[in-house]
Amino acid sequence: DEEPRRLELPPETADAEMMPKDPEGTCFSCKTFVAYAGPGWLMSLAYLDPGNLESDLQSGAYTGYNLIWVLFLCTGAGLILQVLAARLGTVTGLNLAQNCRAGYSRKTSLTIWVMTELAIIGSDMQEVVGSAIALKTLFGWPLWVGTLFTGCDTFTFMAIHYFGKRVLELFIFTLVMLMMVCFFTNFAFMPPPFSDLISGFAFSCPDYAALQLVGTVGAVIMPHNIYLHSALVQSRVVNREDRTHIRQANKYNLVDASFALFISFFVNAALLASFANGFFVKDCAVRAGGPFACVPSPSGDACSGNVCDCTTAEGIKGTCGEIGLDQGGESLVLLLKNNGRLGEQLFALGVLAAGQASTMTGTFAGQYVMEGFLDLKVPIWLRTLFTRTIALGPAVVIAFLTSENANLNNTVSQWLNILQSVQLPFALLPVLHFTSDPTIMGAFVLKKRWQVICWLLALTVISVNIYLVIDKLKDAPAW
Repeated sequence: DEEPRRLELPPETADAEMMPKDPEGTCFSCKTFVAYAGPGWLMSLAYLDPGNLESDLQSGAYTGYNLIWVLFLCTGAGLILQVLAARLGTVTGLNLAQNCRAGYSRKTSLTIWVMTELAIIGSDMQEVVGSAIALKTLFGWPLWVGTLFTGCDTFTFMAIHYFGKRVLELFIFTLVMLMMVCFFTNFAFMPPPFSDLISGFAFSCPDYAALQLVGTVGAVIMPHNIYLHSALVQSRVVNREDRTHIRQANKYNLVDASFALFISFFVNAALLASFANGFFVKDCAVRAGGPFACVPSPSGDACSGNVCDCTTAEGIKGTCGEIGLDQGGESLVLLLKNNGRLGEQLFALGVLAAGQASTMTGTFAGQYVMEGFLDLKVPIWLRTLFTRTIALGPAVVIAFLTSENANLNNTVSQWLNILQSVQLPFALLPVLHFTSDPTIMGAFVLKKRWQVICWLLALTVISVNIYLVIDKLKDAPAW
């Protein structure tokens, strides 16, 4: 029955709202839920960023439907961690970064801050290059032009923030719905057999899918997103002297996050299934150095300069090779035939929406992290300039080099996912530590059984990511 730790709270933002309190005996109120809804959608964008989308299409093209169950479990694991972050922010009134500054030594908190900043910058690079690839497909722009454009247009999108958080959240929701329409339309153009789709939920993993399984775990759960969610819920103000009000906030935040990640799972699964149906060939998957996809030849029936060594389920000839965002749209043109050009445009539009939306959440995460760890108030435009300046240089270099080596972007994206994997413990361990500490959470401390489950989950995720890092490093250099 201890009370949560009370620290000097930061001043509430200008557009923070005091949340209504349900009458006694109310189990669930749609009106109250709408008041709480929003932070979950902003948070869910990290599960739909270009890095995740590339992981989805590669999982499908390289391993078929075998890893749908992995995507589902990773999303579920992510939900548990996001709920813990939201719970911490609601109960203590401080986000995860602020709790780290208050609860750890200066040296430790600064180390965690640096690691989190690296994760944000790495994610930003994926988002910039992903958006540039989409702009190349839509408008024919060179990658370096799209990279520079994306690096600058974020400031325009960030201006939406000044119209209030509800307008921003509605805009983010619209972008998520746009992604869903784009990827589900492509899925509907060539739906896979229902039995094959359901088979993806069976807990099995062929040898050729093992590394892709590990990579999926590394790609889905983003460390900076845990910091972000703990801060976003603070825009929904509750009476922290009233346990009933806090318990209600935890309930609606759980529903908000669950619904948003439920949608994100189906968007990811639709993209995975589309590429599994079109480009998975087992002979390519088991090839030495693989797994690979059956990448269609530009002519569709001849492989210029190469010997055709695979044929897709649709009878399209190709070669076993790598596939990523850069080749995804072009491959859909050949796969979908009469709907090919539309499919390519929809694919690019979905990737562009993902890149632009996740860029905004990355900027917010960076602002909350910098302010929380350093107790430093930074205007959001300055924070955006800081992150983008660091991320833009390498992104432009990648764009230039990709024009000569189409697979370079895939390789760089894999290494950026490795970077996220290395940083993950610096978010997982603090949020579990604080939510398991009764002096911080009081009556809302995690129950013992949940502590055991969450710590086992964290150790499993960290172990998988360590395996991924070791496996990649032993084969370095990768290009």
